[in-house]
Amino acid sequence: MGLTAGIVGLPNVGKSTLFNAITKKNILAANYPFATIDPNVGMVTVPDERLSVLEERETPERVVPATYEFTDIAGLVKGASKGEGLGNKFLSHIRECDAICEVVRCFEDENITHVEGGVDPIRDIEIINLELIMSDLEIAETRIGKIEKKATTTKDKDALAEVAVLKKTIDALEKNIPLRRVEYNEEEEKILKNFHFLTKKPIIYMANVSENDILTGNDYVEKVKEYASKETARVIMLSAKIESELSELNDEDRKMFLEDLGLSGSGLDKLVYATYDLLGLQTFFTAGKDECRAWTFKKGMKAPECAGLIHTDFEKGFIKAEVTSYEDYLQYGSEKAAKEAGKMRLEGKDYVMQDGDIVYFRFNV
Repeated sequence: MGLTAGIVGLPNVGKSTLFNAITKKNILAANYPFATIDPNVGMVTVPDERLSVLEERETPERVVPATYEFTDIAGLVKGASKGEGLGNKFLSHIRECDAICEVVRCFEDENITHVEGGVDPIRDIEIINLELIMSDLEIAETRIGKIEKKATTTKDKDALAEVAVLKKTIDALEKNIPLRRVEYNEEEEKILKNFHFLTKKPIIYMANVSENDILTGNDYVEKVKEYASKETARVIMLSAKIESELSELNDEDRKMFLEDLGLSGSGLDKLVYATYDLLGLQTFFTAGKDECRAWTFKKGMKAPECAGLIHTDFEKGFIKAEVTSYEDYLQYGSEKAAKEAGKMRLEGKDYVMQDGDIVYFRFNV
């Protein structure tokens, strides 16, 4: 599935350093605004021990983990919604993302300049939020200006419903309320999808701290957590510097380094899991001697839709799905043994796929 999380933040908050660590790419990271001019896209592997178990037991020719895209988007400054800095180019790149990961600077360093003159994470968050709000407001006002008069005159039901939703949206935005904090019913949500509003996108705040604060956090992090709680957003605390160092190590050295720091896992792993969960994603597996692969699907998808992720013909000609839960596979040691124990199930078109399902799709085209 083509899902993308956009990494955003003011200049010099550690955004590109973090992106480098995620994708192990050498993206320009410099101590001045707009070091990253165009969005840089990296495919991110979702860490999954279950796939490692399948690999060990099936010994396939190849292993393909679940992945999705992280996009590093150029630094934002005040006035972007009016064209300042990279302006609308920046905003258009965010509009293409499914979720927003906002890097917030929560450390002091006199050698790294701050575009606003000093460290204040809440101010930084509100600068970005305001620019996104202003962009959404412009879109909503432009649209309602085009259709309101016609909707009132013709009494067209769909047009009147759109106007009502836009008025509700504009009212919230004028009060500086991001749309993810606004409650919409199912019909309103359908109308909103057409606009790709920036402040409707789910968000994770990444509190970038110094190496000294990685275990305990600091007052800046607590302020970010308090702010995020207002919109039930998540906060991931990490150190971009540590993550950069970890990205250069092999698995064994990486594990030792984390142990020395007193950490159970990297901040990036936490970010990947949180973003995966934030977007409502789950994983099913196909396993065999040719290939073991993790497939990403949206929670709630049915078996034929998931078959279509492998190939459209699988969905068109779907007959049945042979399903073994990962827990049963783990207990019995193989799909064959699970089947002999009566744990493999034949599921039809209405089966809602579950996280960890190991599946063989039957189809006929």
